[in-house]
Amino acid sequence: MNIDLDTMSRRELETLRVDIDKALVRVAQREREMARKAAEEAAAAHGFSLAELTGASGRGRAKSASSGAKNPARYRNPANPAETWSGRGRKPGWIKDAEAKGIDISTMEI
Repeated sequence: MNIDLDTMSRRELETLRVDIDKALVRVAQREREMARKAAEEAAAAHGFSLAELTGASGRGRAKSASSGAKNPARYRNPANPAETWSGRGRKPGWIKDAEAKGIDISTMEI
């Protein structure tokens, strides 16, 4: 299939890009499903299920990721001990304020 991109309009190129992105998603899903089936067959050939080998209870996210477990707090606001931060994600305002004042956040570690 030869497509002359130089003769296409912007709208045609953008439509082509959207179609390609959709096709790539479908191909990735198909390849993922083929890989899963191949892994299940390989596990079955050795007398196991894929779930037994991976510890997964089914499709979807891993158990630890879907359990909603939070990361433990690593920092505590000295002005308000009820405010804590795990060190992940966006920094809370009290951490930003402390850094702006030149305070090392390691002094707030729990």
